[in-house]
Amino acid sequence: MNTDLPITKGFHFKQFTIETGHSGMPVSTDGVLLGAWAFSRPPDRLLDIGCGTGLLSLMCAQRFTHSQICAVDIDQQAFLAASNNIRRSVWSSRIEVRHGDITTLRFTQSFDAIICNPPYFNSGQPAQQQTRAIARHTETLSHQQLLDCFAQHLSVQGTASLILPQQEGQVFIDQAQQQGWYLTRLCQVRTTPHKPIQRLLFELSRIHQPLQASELIIRESNDYSEAFIQLTRAFYLKMV
Repeated sequence: MNTDLPITKGFHFKQFTIETGHSGMPVSTDGVLLGAWAFSRPPDRLLDIGCGTGLLSLMCAQRFTHSQICAVDIDQQAFLAASNNIRRSVWSSRIEVRHGDITTLRFTQSFDAIICNPPYFNSGQPAQQQTRAIARHTETLSHQQLLDCFAQHLSVQGTASLILPQQEGQVFIDQAQQQGWYLTRLCQVRTTPHKPIQRLLFELSRIHQPLQASELIIRESNDYSEAFIQLTRAFYLKMV
């Protein structure tokens, strides 16, 4: 085991703490946005693909008090960090952590929800640190492979929830729609009212439903917007 990797500073939330260990994966605003926004109805069985340090699994466990969650990551250091974070939480009995490649793992049951903060760089120089490269670049999990995982592991009425940069997100949505998926929820995220759209939060389903579209602005007048505060209040310590 390589323990020479740097330890990223941990992050304290209201009901749990994320320690990254040697995974090199700090808590990101993207992850918090997705964990707070995903799924308008509580899922019974939830799959967290590329769980990293366990952030999304823990956020979903906090939000959905009866969900059974399976968290999967291909990187050993992420698996160890997620296992540690989840073991120290009050929801450890509802979250299973598995180390492996999601494209080859097998499950005894399908899931009615999948959550994923996926790799999004399709080109360019990969991160120098291997764990960061795995998490940020699509070389280890292409978007087509991710769609194939959705088709394999989601129930017929299941929903997949993701976050991607605006350009990569639109390409992913177009690719999914060409393969019979429907866009059911979409939130366009801007950092400020006058900045272009930075991120897309979106959900896909194989069942056609009316699209629920919205926009989220993170900061207004040099402070967090009321919408951002409302979305993240249950998690961030300073959101009262």
